[in-house]
Amino acid sequence: MCGMQKITATFLLRLCNFLFFSLVSLFFNTVDASADKVKVVATITPLADFARQVGGARVDVTLLLPAGTSPHTYEPTPKTVQELSKAKLFIRIGAGLEFWADKLVSAAARDVTIVTCSDGIALIKGEDHGHAVSNVDPHIWLDPTICIKIIKKIEDAFSRADPSNTSYYKKNASEYIDKLKSLDMEISEKVRTFRTKEYITFHSAWNYFSKRYGLRVAGVIEEGPGKEPSARHIGEILRLLKGLKTRVVFAEPQSSTRIAEVIAKEAGAQVLILDDLGGQKGRETYLDLMRYNLAVMEKAFK
Repeated sequence: MCGMQKITATFLLRLCNFLFFSLVSLFFNTVDASADKVKVVATITPLADFARQVGGARVDVTLLLPAGTSPHTYEPTPKTVQELSKAKLFIRIGAGLEFWADKLVSAAARDVTIVTCSDGIALIKGEDHGHAVSNVDPHIWLDPTICIKIIKKIEDAFSRADPSNTSYYKKNASEYIDKLKSLDMEISEKVRTFRTKEYITFHSAWNYFSKRYGLRVAGVIEEGPGKEPSARHIGEILRLLKGLKTRVVFAEPQSSTRIAEVIAKEAGAQVLILDDLGGQKGRETYLDLMRYNLAVMEKAFK
């Protein structure tokens, strides 16, 4: 009996040692795997999604702007600076959208590689957003064909940062580009069924989308980011709205719907929500976001 107890005690001791060292090994392997990832900071939800699609398991992506936050009025916090100080890559749209980005990078005091997605893109002239940075429209991601170029920029940046995994990034990028091409065809086919092609938006975000698919933004409610429209401007929007074939005013989740509702009530129209940034439930990925917007437009225009 004593011999059996000794054997059992020895077995349990060895088992405990095995489990202990296995857990220690697992912990350090997990830490090493996490430390080995390319740390990326992206400004808006679509860019964070693109980074995850291309980078897969090889990248650690942090999104700067929480869902429901507009980059036009966003103000970085000390936590934002801290996140960027850990990153190897910083992905932004550029073209004046993140007017606060250069100061943020300087504050982070880190030699981070900046990927500016609007570089090399033919930009549409737009209103001055009041930041004295740019007079072009930065909302390039709302055209899926432009997003193909963005994906290629991100793939190249990841390959430069982590050359041993170039083929991995290239494969992921290629597969996602195929999905963007399918999305482009899906939107084109659906838009062809619309009975009207003109619409009123809350802010000037949909020019690239409209240009790609043969639509036209007839008017914009918000004269500038966070700026209340004047009575004169509201009167002009009402005049434009009454001349359209559809009685729809588009609002957005990043801003109050109050003004859109006032205009809609006066014009006998309904308010629907278009979302240019995503991050909301059911719109976490770019593909889901664009299909959501397409469904909203179909409801308004058919």
